[in-house]
Parts: sequence; structure tokens; C-alpha cells
Amino acid sequence: MLDPVRKAFYAALAGPDQSAYNIALKDAVKSPEVISINTENYTGAIGGRIFIRAVDNVKVVRVRVSIRTAADDPVEQGEAVLQANGLDWLYTTTAVNATLAETVIRATAIDTPGNEGMKK
Repeated sequence: MLDPVRKAFYAALAGPDQSAYNIALKDAVKSPEVISINTENYTGAIGGRIFIRAVDNVKVVRVRVSIRTAADDPVEQGEAVLQANGLDWLYTTTAVNATLAETVIRATAIDTPGNEGMKK
């Protein structure tokens, strides 16, 4: 609540019987959730598209994606981009994944206070 920008953000979300503090507290105690990771358009080639759906009780501000081989070797990682619907995030791959079988894709959603929710 000491950050005036963040306080104004929470105040704009507060209802008639709520304060910015109430909304900030609710946000602080609940982590975001990654609902789904859609890999239909991921073939291991550069330019593959991975869609992530992430939700939070207030707002998801970032989604990080990590792609690793079955042997836990890193393939790539980076930030997904929020789509127009406000729920889905798009990660476009930048590296070739020659060992596509058993690849592990992790998506981590981060909310305003920095809470994280992950799915693989």
C-alpha cells in the first residue's frame, strides 16, 4: 500500500464496501493458476505456438514458459504475450527441439504481488 500506483490499481477494483487494502490482501493470499497449456501447434520447430490460459482473483501480470527435454536439459525459456481476451497468453518458440518426445513444458503465472502458480 506504500506504492501509490499499486494502491490506485487496487482502489479502482474496490467495491462500495471494500478498500484498496482489502483487495490487495485478497490478491496477496491467493496465487494465480495456470488452467491449461495448449501445445497443438508445437512441433519442436522455431515459431511454434504454445497457448497458456492463466487466471487470478485480480490479475495475471506475466507468464513465463520453460521447455526442457525428458532428461531435464533446457531447450528454451521466455515470456508469453497476453492475448486480446485477457485470459490467454501466447509463447512463440525460438529454438529447435530435436527431442520432442517427452518434452516438459512448464508455464508459470505471476500476479501483481508476485505470487506464482505453475503447471507442466
